[in-house]
Amino acid sequence: MHALADFFAQNIILIYFLYGLAFFSMGLAVLLESGKASEIRLARALLPLGVFGLMHGVHEWGEMFQKILAITSDYRPVPDQEALRLLWLVVSFAALVVFGMMLIVDSNDPIRSRKVWLVPVVLTIVWLGGVPLLRAVAPTTDDWLAAADVWARYTLGIPAGLLAAWGLVRQQRSFREQGLVRFGRDSLWAAVAFGWYGVFGQFFTRPSVMFPSTFLNTDLFLHLFGIPVQLFRAAMATVAAVFVIRSLRAFEVERARRLGELQEAQLRESERREALRRDLLRQIVTAQEAERQRIARELHDETGQALTALGLGLRSIKSNLKTDPALAERHAAELEALAGRALDDLRHVVSDLRPSQLDDLGLVAALRWYAQEVEARTGMAVQLETRGPRPTLTPELNTVLFRIAQEALTNVVRHARATHAVLRLFFDESEVSLEVVDDGQGFEPEQVFAAGPGRKPWGLIGMQERATLVGGECRVMSAIGHGTEVMVVVPTGTSPNGKDKTTAG
Repeated sequence: MHALADFFAQNIILIYFLYGLAFFSMGLAVLLESGKASEIRLARALLPLGVFGLMHGVHEWGEMFQKILAITSDYRPVPDQEALRLLWLVVSFAALVVFGMMLIVDSNDPIRSRKVWLVPVVLTIVWLGGVPLLRAVAPTTDDWLAAADVWARYTLGIPAGLLAAWGLVRQQRSFREQGLVRFGRDSLWAAVAFGWYGVFGQFFTRPSVMFPSTFLNTDLFLHLFGIPVQLFRAAMATVAAVFVIRSLRAFEVERARRLGELQEAQLRESERREALRRDLLRQIVTAQEAERQRIARELHDETGQALTALGLGLRSIKSNLKTDPALAERHAAELEALAGRALDDLRHVVSDLRPSQLDDLGLVAALRWYAQEVEARTGMAVQLETRGPRPTLTPELNTVLFRIAQEALTNVVRHARATHAVLRLFFDESEVSLEVVDDGQGFEPEQVFAAGPGRKPWGLIGMQERATLVGGECRVMSAIGHGTEVMVVVPTGTSPNGKDKTTAG
């Protein structure tokens, strides 16, 4: 055993190098993974663990260089250097305490999350409070610094290792709940390594005037086990580093899983929208057929009967023209009035299909005409407001905005029980905004859009689809008892040569 102890004593510099390398590599790998979005609890605690790894690795390399200088020269660290090294060690242990607490404490609870910082602060204050007492009992500065190092390991090193182990055990349970069993095993082995590192690695300290390091120290560890405690610490550091780094692969698995879930959600949404488009297309075809039937019925009942009456009246005029000119003249006047009414009815049918104002005068004029028509037909006050310089709009945009406004006002008349509605048309250089606001009874949009296939709000869906087809967006905002607002924003469009295809009106 003496030969083995001599071998390790001769290679203590290599042990310190491996010890520092294990923690430094772990800290570097952990910091590279920190800051990434993840639902795994470990992701929130990576930063303090990375800080601990880097700082503790540098600390051990510092002791390694001190031993190298002591071998190659008469170097002896001055008290200021030792004090700085000691503070560096304390901060690294405090970072490990924060890591453990962040895994233990639920960070979503603001009251409990204070414990994350409370525990390391209290432990650091305890260490600071004991330093003056050690200064009073230590015969020399070197003895005081050695005792302060031992006190740091008792008050911070041991709790840090135990808290890190406890936190990693909780992380292991979290991994198992998420179905990441193999990463749970890695976390458990890392917990074992940190636990042994904290208890045995930090309990056997350098000899000092502080009890129980007067006898329970590195010399006793070497005597009992035949290896220096630094080798044990290096072994635990290596195990902890390996299994912590292995557990970091859980983030890749989680990201792949979330990407798969996102792709599935996108596929489901695409299928839902495609099914909705098919249903909407069927509704459009049905509406077109219904509109054709209405037009055919109006042409047959109104215009057709008027033309038939005109034909019969012209025959009567022809037969009475020579025998009773006065009667023929009265019939001609009646036929003239009938022809006027038939023409008005025909113009009404044509206007319902597409108002001439939209093509001749532009969007604003068409909306003003339609607002007046709705007000005259229903008695509901309809107000039109415009703002901004009117840019040139393509015929497609004119049609889309007019049809959305037409559908919105139709919904107000049918369902809102409103007394007042406002059309707002706002122009700027890049987009056009259309708002239709009423003071009606309102509704819950989420419930309406979530209705079954037989009760879909096809009018609202149609408005949204029209806006989407021209690269715009249509939002419906409403609440029971507070009216409804339909807001449409579409980008403006011009012809390829930059000139107006049609004006906004």
